[in-house]
Amino acid sequence: MVFLVATNPGSRPGALHRIASGGELSRFMLALKAVLAQADPVPTIVFDEVDSGVGGAVASAVGERLVRLGGDVQVLVVTHSPQVAALGVHHWRVSKTGSKAGVETTIAALSETERREEIGRMLAGATITDEARAAAGILLEGRRP
Repeated sequence: MVFLVATNPGSRPGALHRIASGGELSRFMLALKAVLAQADPVPTIVFDEVDSGVGGAVASAVGERLVRLGGDVQVLVVTHSPQVAALGVHHWRVSKTGSKAGVETTIAALSETERREEIGRMLAGATITDEARAAAGILLEGRRP
């Protein structure tokens, strides 16, 4: 089976696996899983970087679709997008540390204060500025309950 898609208005359809970018593949999976979840609900859907390759308004739109999907099933999202992270009900920070012995992955649930800092870090990088904290606050205030 081959999915044919046109990824841009006016473009000719082509095989999804040949013409779609990583971000387009992720968004296609979001749409497909959203439709399938309505037809045959599963209790939990996991998305790993469904917002890959997008930012700004497009990341917000992806986040809104994830929120709507979360009304029907539990949605877990791995993201590097502050716009998407701010829309979640809960927020965990996943960290990896490496040593000669191997790699260790840790997961920590974040408080509201820690969450604001983490989204600020996602916006600003290693040095979190007051402006990044303010922007994180705006993103968090705009989220849906």
